[in-house]
Amino acid sequence: MKQVFLIAAHKDVEQLNALVQQLSDPDFLVYVHLDRKSAIDPADLHPNVHLVEDRVDVRWGGFSQVEATLASLRQILLEQPGFDKVIFLSAQDFPLLPNALLKRELARVRERELIETTPIGPDGWKVDFRYQFFHREGGGSLERLACRAANALLRLTGRRRRMPDGLLPHGGSSWWALSRGCVAEVLRLADAHPRFSRLCRTVQCPDELFFQTLVMHSPYASRVLSDNYRYVQWPAQGARNPKVLDGADFERIRASNAHFCRKLDSQASAELMRRLVEWKDTRAA
Repeated sequence: MKQVFLIAAHKDVEQLNALVQQLSDPDFLVYVHLDRKSAIDPADLHPNVHLVEDRVDVRWGGFSQVEATLASLRQILLEQPGFDKVIFLSAQDFPLLPNALLKRELARVRERELIETTPIGPDGWKVDFRYQFFHREGGGSLERLACRAANALLRLTGRRRRMPDGLLPHGGSSWWALSRGCVAEVLRLADAHPRFSRLCRTVQCPDELFFQTLVMHSPYASRVLSDNYRYVQWPAQGARNPKVLDGADFERIRASNAHFCRKLDSQASAELMRRLVEWKDTRAA
């Protein structure tokens, strides 16, 4: 069964192409959403890449991240009638399994949706402020001023924004692997709940809420395995970005059950990537 890898890319074409090369396999299809403001020339991309045509100017923490993913998924469903899962990666991810073993692992969890998810609220992930108050990533000074004024009014009156249409908020990691049927249902629900999409335009880090909420509102909720099989290190609680992994992290990565690790940098992680490639080669032999 074919697998689709969707890579969100912004910079460093050499690192991006190295990731695509690692995933070169007759059973793997690789799509890349290239940030519209990226300096990467699409002509320099690996020949195995399917480029997402609707390129979005992606801003960290804003709804543009969700828009880019939705545009990518719509193109994938249109162009690929048959596949098992879409595995969503960043260009700073790196596979830990040789392709033959990765295929076996994905076959093992074929009936599951691999997405970290937990309810958002006092008894779950305590980030309900992300949607209860207005947030604007980018935009002009007037838009930011309007957000601050609206939030001041909410605090003054003790009111909070709520999820529309009876949706219950769930959240987790931006990186996941969802079946073709689940992806199609998420797109249908996104279209069926325009008020939810409008709310998410003023949510902080909506990419860590949007897909979880819709998946858990779908018939595929019972298939969810709350594990995305990624090795990530967070330097401190509340940190904005994960640690850039290096050679000192190799043994911890090797001891994990992850399919991918992140976040890697072509310079700071050069030794680690070399050791990971050597380790993968021994497992493929």
